[in-house]
Amino acid sequence: MTIQQDLRSTQLDELIAAESATFVSRQPLSRSMRERASGVMAGGVTSSWQITQPQAIWMSHGTGSKIYDVDGNEYVDLHGGYGAGLAGHAHPAIIDAVQHQVTRGTHFAQPSERAIDVADLLTDRFGLPLWRYMNSGTEATMDAIHLMRAFTGRDLIIKVEGCYHGHHDSVQVSVLPEEDEIGSAAFPNSVPSSAGIPRAITEKTLVVSFNDLDGLRRVLEQHPGQIAGMIIEPIMMNAGIIPPDEGYLAGVKALLHEHGALLTFDEVKTGLTAGPGGATGVTGVTPDVICLAKAIGGGIPSAAVGGSEDVMGFVAEGGYEMVGTFNGNAMAMAATYAMLHDVLTPQVHVKLQELQDRVVLGLETTIASYGLDAHVVSVGAKGCVVFQNDRVRNYRGFLGIDDRFNHAHWLTQLNNNVFLPPWGKMEQWLISVQHDEEDIDRFLGNFTLLAEGLTR
Repeated sequence: MTIQQDLRSTQLDELIAAESATFVSRQPLSRSMRERASGVMAGGVTSSWQITQPQAIWMSHGTGSKIYDVDGNEYVDLHGGYGAGLAGHAHPAIIDAVQHQVTRGTHFAQPSERAIDVADLLTDRFGLPLWRYMNSGTEATMDAIHLMRAFTGRDLIIKVEGCYHGHHDSVQVSVLPEEDEIGSAAFPNSVPSSAGIPRAITEKTLVVSFNDLDGLRRVLEQHPGQIAGMIIEPIMMNAGIIPPDEGYLAGVKALLHEHGALLTFDEVKTGLTAGPGGATGVTGVTPDVICLAKAIGGGIPSAAVGGSEDVMGFVAEGGYEMVGTFNGNAMAMAATYAMLHDVLTPQVHVKLQELQDRVVLGLETTIASYGLDAHVVSVGAKGCVVFQNDRVRNYRGFLGIDDRFNHAHWLTQLNNNVFLPPWGKMEQWLISVQHDEEDIDRFLGNFTLLAEGLTR
């Protein structure tokens, strides 16, 4: 490390320390909530991903583009519930749909007419003819994995290194592996992502790098007639945002079909946020199976699996049972229909893109003005700042990014009333349908504050 690099590193650590102190001082009630919760909730939070430094933020309510913590701080919400908040908070169309359904009953364990309407709209957007419903992204990807195995009669699946597909055993493999665990780029290791994942199951999940058709070809040729299919985020969303190379996804589909295997797109994060037809629409590649969740419910838990006539026909014939007590419950269907039909109109997608263009231009201008080693990546309503100059093509390129820059960015935005997702370089901002230019400009102003802090 050069003297200049050492000075910059020290300056970055000092900035984080100062912003952390400000962060804690603004949230005394959040701290007391955490202390109270620790006695009755494991780790004092409702999900392990909420254990952030210096402390979790306890929320009170949200309305429009804003969210409020228990200490009364107002934030422009660009966190968006990890992508679920595309409608913003308390959207009138979602409120009307849910309130109407609540007065008529929320759960029957039988289908309702809205389930047909939702399937029609999903077919229009994603081009796949048959659908079933679940309640979360984890459930959707779990069913997709089971379905690929049942349909093909094969056990092995392929996933991409650095992708998260929920927390069931088959995909809790090489999600965020450490550099000393991953093996060679040509032959990545299958690394269990947490305790409690049996090695026997991990060995059934083979790992390849994103944007590497040669690596996929090698795996398919090494296991002839054994691979059921591959699950992939068509645009990687667990390592910032990593777009596919031109022709990569079409090549993946062709290789899999050549070997009798299926292609599943995990569009839990990109489903409506990347565009009207998700990443499927953006890339022009239609998979055999698609998984949707998060944004489709307008803030209500809702998920779906769609597929081709052959694959989903296998479900219809009883070859694989897709079951769940709450699947397609009436309240989720009411909210999902409102989201697809009333909230995400063509005009709204145009507005979202205009706001995203404003974000990208503003950030790139600041990056250039202050000489930061960074660039912006965006797709649809989502985006991120990558704190290095080189484009990232796969998880291994992502590993070398210094996460302290992202943490400093997160703290600076929070302390100046913009709520971004924690976990720095992994996550993305989300622009909702209720954001406006004033919200965007607050975000951009805070990024300028960060740039000043990094270069003073």
